[in-house]
Amino acid sequence: MTFLKSLAGASALAAALMLAPAAQAADKLTVLLDWFVNPDHAPLVVAKEGGFFEKYDLDVDLVPPADPSAPPRLVAAGQGDVAVTYQPSLIQDVDNGLPLVRFGTLVETPLNTLIVLKDGPIKTLSDLKGRRIGFSVSGFEDAMLGQMLKAGGLTVNDVELVNVNFALSSSLIAGQVDAVVGGYRNFELTQMKLEGHEGLAFFPEENGLPVYDELILATRKDLVKEGAVDDRLPRFLAAVEEATLFLTNHSDEAWKLFLKGYPDLDDNLNRAAWTDTLPRFAKRPAALDEGRYQRFAEFMKAQGQIKEVKPVADYAVVVR
Repeated sequence: MTFLKSLAGASALAAALMLAPAAQAADKLTVLLDWFVNPDHAPLVVAKEGGFFEKYDLDVDLVPPADPSAPPRLVAAGQGDVAVTYQPSLIQDVDNGLPLVRFGTLVETPLNTLIVLKDGPIKTLSDLKGRRIGFSVSGFEDAMLGQMLKAGGLTVNDVELVNVNFALSSSLIAGQVDAVVGGYRNFELTQMKLEGHEGLAFFPEENGLPVYDELILATRKDLVKEGAVDDRLPRFLAAVEEATLFLTNHSDEAWKLFLKGYPDLDDNLNRAAWTDTLPRFAKRPAALDEGRYQRFAEFMKAQGQIKEVKPVADYAVVVR
Protein backbone atom coordinates (compact mmCIF):
# COMPACT_ATOMS: atom_id res chain seq x y z
CA MET A 1 0.00 0.00 0.00
CA THR A 2 2.82 2.39 0.87
CA PHE A 3 4.54 1.53 -2.44
CA LEU A 4 1.35 2.25 -4.39
CA LYS A 5 0.95 5.63 -2.68
CA SER A 6 4.56 6.52 -3.49
CA LEU A 7 4.10 5.48 -7.08
CA ALA A 8 0.90 7.53 -7.36
CA GLY A 9 2.68 10.56 -5.84
CA ALA A 10 5.59 10.25 -8.23
CA SER A 11 3.20 9.98 -11.18
CA ALA A 12 1.31 13.11 -10.05
CA LEU A 13 4.58 15.04 -9.68
CA ALA A 14 5.74 13.98 -13.14
CA ALA A 15 2.41 15.05 -14.63
CA ALA A 16 2.60 18.42 -12.89
CA LEU A 17 6.11 19.00 -14.22
CA MET A 18 4.97 18.15 -17.74
CA LEU A 19 2.08 20.61 -17.51
CA ALA A 20 4.14 23.45 -15.95
CA PRO A 21 5.30 26.10 -18.44
CA ALA A 22 8.99 25.88 -19.33
CA ALA A 23 11.15 28.64 -17.90
CA GLN A 24 11.66 31.25 -20.59
CA ALA A 25 15.14 32.39 -21.49
CA ALA A 26 15.88 36.08 -21.01
CA ASP A 27 15.66 38.24 -24.11
CA LYS A 28 19.03 38.93 -25.71
CA LEU A 29 20.14 42.50 -26.34
CA THR A 30 23.47 43.51 -27.85
CA VAL A 31 24.90 46.90 -26.88
CA LEU A 32 27.82 48.18 -28.95
CA LEU A 33 29.92 50.58 -26.87
CA ASP A 34 31.55 53.73 -28.19
CA TRP A 35 35.00 52.87 -26.79
CA PHE A 36 36.75 50.39 -24.52
CA VAL A 37 34.92 49.83 -21.22
CA ASN A 38 35.52 52.69 -18.78
CA PRO A 39 33.65 54.52 -15.97
CA ASP A 40 31.54 56.39 -18.58
CA HIS A 41 29.75 53.05 -18.98
CA ALA A 42 29.20 52.51 -15.25
CA PRO A 43 25.36 52.34 -15.36
CA LEU A 44 25.53 49.63 -18.03
CA VAL A 45 28.15 47.57 -16.22
CA VAL A 46 26.39 47.90 -12.86
CA ALA A 47 23.08 46.95 -14.46
CA LYS A 48 24.71 43.79 -15.83
CA GLU A 49 26.82 42.78 -12.84
CA GLY A 50 24.23 43.81 -10.26
CA GLY A 51 21.38 41.80 -11.78
CA PHE A 52 19.28 44.78 -12.89
CA PHE A 53 19.09 43.55 -16.49
CA GLU A 54 18.25 40.06 -15.25
CA LYS A 55 15.40 41.52 -13.16
CA TYR A 56 13.84 42.75 -16.41
CA ASP A 57 14.40 39.43 -18.21
CA LEU A 58 17.23 40.75 -20.34
CA ASP A 59 20.50 39.08 -21.27
CA VAL A 60 22.67 42.03 -22.31
CA ASP A 61 26.03 41.78 -24.06
CA LEU A 62 28.27 44.86 -23.78
CA VAL A 63 30.61 44.85 -26.78
CA PRO A 64 33.60 47.23 -27.08
CA PRO A 65 34.25 48.20 -30.70
CA ALA A 66 37.26 47.33 -32.83
CA ASP A 67 36.55 50.60 -34.67
CA PRO A 68 34.99 53.33 -32.45
CA SER A 69 33.22 54.87 -35.45
CA ALA A 70 31.50 51.62 -36.43
CA PRO A 71 28.78 50.95 -33.76
CA PRO A 72 26.13 53.38 -35.12
CA ARG A 73 26.56 51.97 -38.63
CA LEU A 74 26.43 48.40 -37.36
CA VAL A 75 23.24 49.03 -35.38
CA ALA A 76 21.66 50.79 -38.37
CA ALA A 77 22.46 47.68 -40.41
CA GLY A 78 20.90 45.35 -37.82
CA GLN A 79 24.21 43.95 -36.55
CA GLY A 80 23.50 45.10 -33.01
CA ASP A 81 20.51 46.42 -31.08
CA VAL A 82 21.84 49.50 -29.24
CA ALA A 83 24.77 51.82 -29.92
CA VAL A 84 26.37 54.01 -27.28
CA THR A 85 27.14 57.18 -29.23
CA TYR A 86 27.21 60.97 -28.93
CA GLN A 87 24.49 63.54 -29.54
CA PRO A 88 26.59 65.49 -32.10
CA SER A 89 27.51 62.26 -33.91
CA LEU A 90 23.90 61.09 -34.01
CA ILE A 91 22.78 64.35 -35.63
CA GLN A 92 25.51 63.97 -38.25
CA ASP A 93 24.71 60.29 -38.85
CA VAL A 94 21.02 61.04 -39.34
CA ASP A 95 21.92 63.89 -41.69
CA ASN A 96 23.93 61.35 -43.69
CA GLY A 97 20.92 59.05 -43.97
CA LEU A 98 21.47 56.45 -41.25
CA PRO A 99 18.11 55.20 -39.86
CA LEU A 100 19.01 55.83 -36.21
CA VAL A 101 16.99 57.13 -33.27
CA ARG A 102 18.08 58.26 -29.81
CA PHE A 103 15.92 56.58 -27.14
CA GLY A 104 17.98 57.19 -23.98
CA THR A 105 20.74 59.22 -22.36
CA LEU A 106 23.74 57.88 -20.47
CA VAL A 107 25.87 60.99 -19.73
CA GLU A 108 23.80 64.17 -19.79
CA THR A 109 26.54 66.83 -19.82
CA PRO A 110 29.42 67.52 -22.21
CA LEU A 111 32.72 65.86 -21.32
CA ASN A 112 34.77 67.41 -24.12
CA THR A 113 37.19 70.22 -23.28
CA LEU A 114 40.06 72.28 -24.60
CA ILE A 115 43.07 71.67 -22.34
CA VAL A 116 46.33 73.55 -21.75
CA LEU A 117 49.02 73.13 -19.11
CA LYS A 118 48.04 74.89 -15.90
CA ASP A 119 51.51 76.30 -15.33
CA GLY A 120 51.89 77.37 -18.96
CA PRO A 121 51.47 80.78 -20.61
CA ILE A 122 47.87 80.25 -21.73
CA LYS A 123 45.38 81.56 -19.18
CA THR A 124 42.51 82.62 -21.45
CA LEU A 125 41.25 81.51 -24.85
CA SER A 126 42.60 84.71 -26.39
CA ASP A 127 46.11 83.61 -25.37
CA LEU A 128 45.87 80.84 -28.00
CA LYS A 129 46.66 83.25 -30.82
CA GLY A 130 49.61 81.92 -32.81
CA ARG A 131 49.65 78.66 -30.81
CA ARG A 132 49.53 75.01 -31.91
CA ILE A 133 46.37 73.08 -31.05
CA GLY A 134 46.35 69.30 -31.22
CA PHE A 135 43.29 67.31 -32.28
CA SER A 136 42.38 63.67 -32.80
CA VAL A 137 39.50 63.65 -35.28
CA SER A 138 37.93 66.30 -37.44
CA GLY A 139 34.20 66.96 -37.66
CA PHE A 140 32.34 68.11 -34.58
CA GLU A 141 35.59 69.07 -32.84
CA ASP A 142 36.24 71.54 -35.67
CA ALA A 143 32.94 73.26 -34.93
CA MET A 144 33.58 73.16 -31.19
CA LEU A 145 37.04 74.65 -31.53
CA GLY A 146 35.86 77.35 -33.94
CA GLN A 147 33.12 78.47 -31.56
CA MET A 148 35.41 78.42 -28.52
CA LEU A 149 38.05 80.46 -30.34
CA LYS A 150 35.32 82.91 -31.33
CA ALA A 151 34.51 83.31 -27.62
CA GLY A 152 38.15 84.36 -27.18
CA GLY A 153 38.03 86.81 -30.09
CA LEU A 154 39.94 84.48 -32.44
CA THR A 155 39.32 82.30 -35.50
CA VAL A 156 40.90 79.03 -36.65
CA ASN A 157 43.16 81.13 -38.89
CA ASP A 158 44.79 82.50 -35.73
CA VAL A 159 46.06 79.06 -34.64
CA GLU A 160 47.94 76.11 -36.11
CA LEU A 161 46.10 72.78 -36.04
CA VAL A 162 48.16 69.62 -35.51
CA ASN A 163 46.78 66.09 -35.87
CA VAL A 164 48.13 64.15 -32.86
CA ASN A 165 45.85 61.14 -33.43
CA PHE A 166 44.77 59.99 -29.97
CA ALA A 167 47.91 61.10 -28.13
CA LEU A 168 46.27 64.18 -26.65
CA SER A 169 47.76 64.24 -23.17
CA SER A 170 51.22 63.03 -24.15
CA SER A 171 51.59 65.53 -27.01
CA LEU A 172 50.61 68.39 -24.69
CA ILE A 173 52.94 67.26 -21.90
CA ALA A 174 55.81 66.80 -24.37
CA GLY A 175 55.38 70.34 -25.68
CA GLN A 176 54.53 69.23 -29.22
CA VAL A 177 51.40 71.39 -29.00
CA ASP A 178 50.26 74.23 -26.76
CA ALA A 179 46.68 72.98 -26.32
CA VAL A 180 44.54 69.99 -27.23
CA VAL A 181 40.88 69.86 -28.13
CA GLY A 182 38.70 66.84 -27.43
CA GLY A 183 40.21 65.69 -24.15
CA TYR A 184 37.66 64.57 -21.56
CA ARG A 185 37.38 66.45 -18.28
CA ASN A 186 36.95 63.16 -16.40
CA PHE A 187 39.95 61.37 -17.98
CA GLU A 188 42.68 63.41 -19.65
CA LEU A 189 42.73 66.04 -16.90
CA THR A 190 43.14 63.33 -14.24
CA GLN A 191 45.68 61.41 -16.31
CA MET A 192 47.82 64.54 -16.65
CA LYS A 193 47.62 65.29 -12.94
CA LEU A 194 48.64 61.73 -12.05
CA GLU A 195 51.66 62.14 -14.32
CA GLY A 196 52.66 65.37 -12.57
CA HIS A 197 51.44 67.79 -15.23
CA GLU A 198 48.24 69.47 -14.10
CA GLY A 199 45.99 70.79 -16.83
CA LEU A 200 43.66 73.74 -17.19
CA ALA A 201 40.41 73.08 -19.04
CA PHE A 202 38.09 75.37 -20.96
CA PHE A 203 34.55 74.00 -21.20
CA PRO A 204 32.59 74.31 -24.47
CA GLU A 205 29.24 74.93 -22.75
CA GLU A 206 30.81 77.94 -21.00
CA ASN A 207 32.33 79.29 -24.20
CA GLY A 208 29.64 79.62 -26.84
CA LEU A 209 28.37 76.09 -27.49
CA PRO A 210 24.81 75.02 -26.69
CA VAL A 211 24.81 72.34 -24.00
CA TYR A 212 24.45 68.77 -25.28
CA ASP A 213 24.31 65.16 -24.10
CA GLU A 214 27.73 63.53 -24.31
CA LEU A 215 26.73 59.85 -24.36
CA ILE A 216 23.39 58.64 -25.63
CA LEU A 217 21.71 55.33 -26.48
CA ALA A 218 20.61 54.88 -30.08
CA THR A 219 18.83 52.15 -31.97
CA ARG A 220 17.53 51.64 -35.50
CA LYS A 221 14.24 53.19 -36.48
CA ASP A 222 12.37 49.96 -37.11
CA LEU A 223 12.63 49.07 -33.39
CA VAL A 224 10.79 52.20 -32.26
CA LYS A 225 7.93 52.45 -34.72
CA GLU A 226 4.87 54.11 -33.22
CA GLY A 227 2.58 51.46 -31.80
CA ALA A 228 5.22 48.76 -32.26
CA VAL A 229 8.15 49.64 -29.98
CA ASP A 230 10.45 46.69 -29.28
CA ASP A 231 9.58 45.96 -25.65
CA ARG A 232 13.21 45.18 -24.80
CA LEU A 233 14.05 48.89 -25.04
CA PRO A 234 11.83 50.28 -22.24
CA ARG A 235 12.90 47.35 -20.03
CA PHE A 236 16.52 48.12 -20.83
CA LEU A 237 16.06 51.78 -19.82
CA ALA A 238 14.24 50.80 -16.62
CA ALA A 239 17.20 48.62 -15.64
CA VAL A 240 19.71 51.36 -16.52
CA GLU A 241 17.76 53.88 -14.44
CA GLU A 242 17.72 51.59 -11.40
CA ALA A 243 21.43 50.89 -11.80
CA THR A 244 22.19 54.62 -12.10
CA LEU A 245 20.29 55.41 -8.91
CA PHE A 246 22.04 52.52 -7.17
CA LEU A 247 25.51 53.74 -8.11
CA THR A 248 24.51 57.29 -7.13
CA ASN A 249 23.39 56.14 -3.68
CA HIS A 250 25.95 53.37 -3.16
CA SER A 251 29.04 54.36 -5.14
CA ASP A 252 31.43 52.08 -3.23
CA GLU A 253 29.27 49.00 -3.71
CA ALA A 254 28.74 49.92 -7.35
CA TRP A 255 32.50 50.30 -7.85
CA LYS A 256 32.94 46.73 -6.59
CA LEU A 257 30.36 45.53 -9.11
CA PHE A 258 32.18 47.44 -11.84
CA LEU A 259 35.46 45.75 -10.92
CA LYS A 260 33.73 42.37 -10.74
CA GLY A 261 33.13 42.67 -14.45
CA TYR A 262 36.41 44.41 -15.32
CA PRO A 263 39.03 43.80 -12.61
CA ASP A 264 41.85 45.10 -14.83
CA LEU A 265 40.41 48.64 -14.48
CA ASP A 266 41.30 48.88 -10.79
CA ASP A 267 43.82 51.72 -10.94
CA ASN A 268 44.15 55.35 -9.84
CA LEU A 269 42.98 56.80 -13.14
CA ASN A 270 39.75 54.80 -13.28
CA ARG A 271 39.02 55.32 -9.59
CA ALA A 272 39.31 59.09 -10.07
CA ALA A 273 37.29 58.97 -13.29
CA TRP A 274 34.58 57.01 -11.46
CA THR A 275 34.18 59.80 -8.89
CA ASP A 276 34.36 62.58 -11.49
CA THR A 277 31.73 60.97 -13.72
CA LEU A 278 29.14 60.07 -11.06
CA PRO A 279 27.30 63.44 -11.09
CA ARG A 280 27.08 63.44 -14.89
CA PHE A 281 24.98 60.31 -15.39
CA ALA A 282 21.38 60.84 -16.49
CA LYS A 283 19.11 60.00 -13.55
CA ARG A 284 16.17 59.81 -15.98
CA PRO A 285 17.74 58.12 -19.00
CA ALA A 286 14.43 57.86 -20.87
CA ALA A 287 13.68 61.59 -20.58
CA LEU A 288 14.13 63.75 -23.68
CA ASP A 289 14.82 67.49 -23.77
CA GLU A 290 13.65 68.36 -27.27
CA GLY A 291 14.74 71.97 -26.94
CA ARG A 292 18.30 70.89 -26.23
CA TYR A 293 18.36 68.76 -29.38
CA GLN A 294 16.78 71.47 -31.50
CA ARG A 295 19.26 74.12 -30.34
CA PHE A 296 22.23 71.91 -30.96
CA ALA A 297 21.07 70.86 -34.40
CA GLU A 298 20.66 74.52 -35.34
CA PHE A 299 24.20 75.18 -34.08
CA MET A 300 25.57 72.34 -36.19
CA LYS A 301 23.73 73.62 -39.26
CA ALA A 302 25.16 77.11 -38.70
CA GLN A 303 28.64 75.57 -38.44
CA GLY A 304 28.22 73.66 -41.70
CA GLN A 305 28.27 70.28 -39.94
CA ILE A 306 24.90 69.16 -41.33
CA LYS A 307 22.88 69.99 -44.43
CA GLU A 308 19.50 70.56 -42.76
CA VAL A 309 17.85 70.75 -39.37
CA LYS A 310 15.44 67.83 -39.17
CA PRO A 311 12.47 67.68 -36.78
CA VAL A 312 13.67 66.31 -33.44
CA ALA A 313 11.01 63.59 -33.59
CA ASP A 314 12.79 62.15 -36.63
CA TYR A 315 15.81 61.09 -34.58
CA ALA A 316 15.00 61.33 -30.85
CA VAL A 317 12.08 59.61 -29.12
CA VAL A 318 10.71 58.51 -25.78
CA VAL A 319 9.95 54.78 -25.63
CA ARG A 320 7.21 53.29 -23.47
